[in-house]
Amino acid sequence: MNPRTLVIAALFGLSFLSSVAAAQGQNATSDPAALEKMPKDLEVRFALSALPPHLRAGATVYVLDPATGYAVDRQGRNGFTCLVERTEWARAEFRNDIYTALCYDEEGSRNHLRVYLDTAAMRAKGVSADAVKKEIGRRFADNVYAAPKRMGLCYMVAPLMRTYPNPDPSDHTVVTMSMPHHMIYASNLTDRDIGGVPPPSPYPFIFEQGPQGYMVLLLGEKEKAKVVADSKQLLADLCAYRSSLCLNSSARQH
Repeated sequence: MNPRTLVIAALFGLSFLSSVAAAQGQNATSDPAALEKMPKDLEVRFALSALPPHLRAGATVYVLDPATGYAVDRQGRNGFTCLVERTEWARAEFRNDIYTALCYDEEGSRNHLRVYLDTAAMRAKGVSADAVKKEIGRRFADNVYAAPKRMGLCYMVAPLMRTYPNPDPSDHTVVTMSMPHHMIYASNLTDRDIGGVPPPSPYPFIFEQGPQGYMVLLLGEKEKAKVVADSKQLLADLCAYRSSLCLNSSARQH
């Protein structure tokens, strides 16, 4: 499972392309494999923005040290765990400009979250991108990463994400977009089971069908606009930190 392959622009179609701002970070390092450590306060705020406001105070937050991997910055009490994903293991490439805030419930924190922690740890140890992809794939095949045992979800209602807009792993285009949504665990369900409508569509559909599959639910346009408006300061701070995280920058792709 890799929500963070959430490559959502291609999946969700043109209905939200107006909110996509594709940008290459002008202040990115010359080495695409060299991750930059985010300012901790900014990383924590961004990670927590993936949760609804009423859950943020009680959530656990991980921060990333590119030299060692993720570590708990704040231990929570409500079962939710948040981090900013920086590596898409399924792409078999290491970049320094992937930023996806996500928060798992207690069930996902026991299982799905391990994929991100393990990916970051292997990258920090110098394991190649190809080798990381093979090892994570093996662990899925061997059920090291267990399918959820109950219903639950991953919150991804942050005002911004920078990731791959195409589910095809051979496409390495990255975009910055606003696409707050929920990922509900839907093991082995299909679009036929739920009456899912293939994108582009505002209706639920199944993503990554299989034991680790999800049912994707987008926020409505009014709700998305409120998320963006309520996150005005966070968005300004992210943009000031890196130009590739400017949501309303002129469209550029990389």
